[in-house]
Amino acid sequence: MHGRGFGPEHRDDGDRLVIAPTTVATLAPSGLPGLDPAWSRVVRTPSGAWHVLDNAAQLTAEPVGTLLCVHGNPTWSYLWRTFVAAATAADRPWRVIAVDQLDMGFSQRTGDTHLLADRVRELGELTDTLGLTEPVVTAGHDWGGSISLGWAVDHPELLAGVVLLNTAVFQPLAERAPAALRPVMVPGVRQAATVTTTGFIDTTLALAHPRLDGAVRNAFRAPYRTAARRAAVGDFVADIPAVAEHVSRPELERIAAGVSELDVPALLAWGARDPVFSDRFLRDLLDRLPHADVHRYPTAGHLVAEDEDVATGVLRWLDTRVAAPAAPVTTPERPPVRLLGATLTERAADNGPALVELHGDTSRTVSWRALARRTEEIARGLAVIGVRPGDRVAVLVPPGADLTAVLYACLRLGAVVVVADAGLGVGALSRAVKASEPVAVIGIERALLAAKAFRWAPTLVAAGPINRRVRSALGVEATLVELSDLGAVSDAELAWPDADDEAAVLFTSGSTGPAKGVVYTHRGLAGMRDAVASTYGISAECSFVAAFAPFALLGPALGATSVSPDMDVTAPRTLTAAALAAAVRAVDGAVVFASPAALAGILATQDDASDDDRAALAGVETLLSAGAPVPADLLLAVRGLLPGAHLHTPYGMTEMLPVTDVELDEILAAGDGPGVCVGRPVQGARVTISALADEGTAVGLPSDEPDVLGEILVTGPHLKDRYDRLWFTQDASARDAGWHRTGDVGRLDADGRLWVEGRLAHVVATDHGVVTPVAPERRVDALDGVARAAVVGVGPRGTQQIVVVVEPDEPAGAGLAEPDLAARVRDALVGLPVPVAAVLVVPGLPTDLRHNSKIDRTRLAGWASAVLAGRRARL
Repeated sequence: MHGRGFGPEHRDDGDRLVIAPTTVATLAPSGLPGLDPAWSRVVRTPSGAWHVLDNAAQLTAEPVGTLLCVHGNPTWSYLWRTFVAAATAADRPWRVIAVDQLDMGFSQRTGDTHLLADRVRELGELTDTLGLTEPVVTAGHDWGGSISLGWAVDHPELLAGVVLLNTAVFQPLAERAPAALRPVMVPGVRQAATVTTTGFIDTTLALAHPRLDGAVRNAFRAPYRTAARRAAVGDFVADIPAVAEHVSRPELERIAAGVSELDVPALLAWGARDPVFSDRFLRDLLDRLPHADVHRYPTAGHLVAEDEDVATGVLRWLDTRVAAPAAPVTTPERPPVRLLGATLTERAADNGPALVELHGDTSRTVSWRALARRTEEIARGLAVIGVRPGDRVAVLVPPGADLTAVLYACLRLGAVVVVADAGLGVGALSRAVKASEPVAVIGIERALLAAKAFRWAPTLVAAGPINRRVRSALGVEATLVELSDLGAVSDAELAWPDADDEAAVLFTSGSTGPAKGVVYTHRGLAGMRDAVASTYGISAECSFVAAFAPFALLGPALGATSVSPDMDVTAPRTLTAAALAAAVRAVDGAVVFASPAALAGILATQDDASDDDRAALAGVETLLSAGAPVPADLLLAVRGLLPGAHLHTPYGMTEMLPVTDVELDEILAAGDGPGVCVGRPVQGARVTISALADEGTAVGLPSDEPDVLGEILVTGPHLKDRYDRLWFTQDASARDAGWHRTGDVGRLDADGRLWVEGRLAHVVATDHGVVTPVAPERRVDALDGVARAAVVGVGPRGTQQIVVVVEPDEPAGAGLAEPDLAARVRDALVGLPVPVAAVLVVPGLPTDLRHNSKIDRTRLAGWASAVLAGRRARL
């Protein structure tokens, strides 16, 4: 250790502040939000007196082990308060020791400068003094990550696991320190920002998303009220070993090398919006700990434990990976599968039409032969520019022949296709793509501009024309035409991927929270193809109209000719009746795929359809509408345009599509029920229900008993492999082995049909039972003057009140409904467990951008709560 000197409490010594080693450790003050004063204690070691949070005295059962939590700069043990609370209350409790490093927090101000090696050694002294025994799991944040990992490397006999929150264990000399840190690393600036003023502390606290509560901000500032108490904040910054000659560089390199040898369970819980410890540090840690589990929070930042409930997830991870790790599972040998691209190889000499695209008065037809050749050439071209099997490739190409060729080329090569809907919006789209860590982006010019601006991938490929100067500025590696040319002359042999290799990362729509990456293997995609083919009888002899993008991409896999109608697929309501008829005529289409929003567009324009259009539509044999539960009234209206069609509404989600299927006649025969009847499971799929508790949580074991209300669980050959870098989400969704918890609620009837009644998050938990939203909403929708309605809960779960929000047929302002409408709504909902507390009206119900049909009930509930509390609120 390096002393600062002695004398009064502090004195100016040129560019640094000298602190006398006289300030002792103290207990944390009472009244800090979320911190139980009983956790606070002082522990004396040879190097000084430590303040720690320790829940040992509060545990009523023998702890599983010890979680040793180390903060970074400029926080203190308060950062870990939620971990202490969660571990204390857990069924299998953990002892949590969250330290204040010496000269930080409420630990002793020793007057020494603590370098990285000092802090690792001092932490070892503390654990020796405490007499810790195995198992110990370390947890570190910021520079506390390196220190905790140093302890882990030095104590293999005690170590049972490591948890890391936004940290680094290595700073490559070839790369500059994070931009957010560089200014404060300048000596003169460092002193002013970190010690003389509270600038560094205030800036760190401002990195929270959302903004920290004032009392919490004050709690973080509490140990650092004076310059004398902030000296180590500056020392921590000075100890960043960003250059080769830095005194702490050898220790950092020692720890980094040692981490690569750790074979204990590891968890990386990461805030993706951190301007300091960005994803490049996450990648470095994964290179060193390739077995680590990852949960990447797309909207959280540097203070990830403040932004999200990380503690609950970490406790689940400890139970799963450390406390009771599952025995190794022997995977039975799986049968071979026919890969998605097999049809293209088989039909490589077929000059018949594979794809037809309609754009206004023009059309484009691509033969099987041309598609197979282009796919093979692009696959080889990607290999030439360095894309390897297992690499991820983000594809941002509008639906059509180019997208189809690129998709099947990636699958042929064994690259992993990343698909995210542009309808997410620029911000959410960027978060989704960056989360998947692609090595290349293939996109149109607009997409490549975003890819360059947001640094999505090192390699850019242009799909379609691109301005020469723009290409140069963006550093575009090649165009699709150039890739094809490269592939045409390449003699490289491409091996087919294994059925259980990763094939795709498909992002959810974002309508039920941040978009999630869903990982599929080649086996899973083949299962999806087979489920669609067997359920709807689609084969090489069948042509279909793809007005719903996911099914358009299945055409080549099914061996069926497909046509894309003249519409904006990102805005399904742009599909007109005339455009649908033109698509049907183009290929003599017998099957139509369309979303509910697209059906609404068709119905809205049916009066403009000609006699020829109506004749063409009358020849459609099957309509499938997916993307959201489809009301029977909508299908009945569509039957007027498609009188010869069997009208099907498959139910499914990005994680498994399709799950069930039902035809309109069966919906009508089923009659009114508790929600929307979505039919029976498709071939290979299974559905069970996890019963709801009184407070609206799904706690029951999977059951196929009829009339049990609960969360819908699904499984089948075409179920996702997992969520991508979302360990907590995956663990929660798959806590019943082999099943996926969908987040939807419903029940099975006596005939084995599934009824969907809403989302689990939208269940209203009253003090007289739970209310699901779909059935009461349909009753209100049927009232005169009502366009749509939403049922939401206001108040604490278990005592929520029912509020109905109505979108009238005629435009109206937002607020309380007129007495007549309110009375009619209440009359329509007589029989609910509790009466309707309020009826509100809005000009339009908020919906998600992609489907324009899923009501955002969470947003509505927040607005209704504010309005009923007398606060001004915007919807």
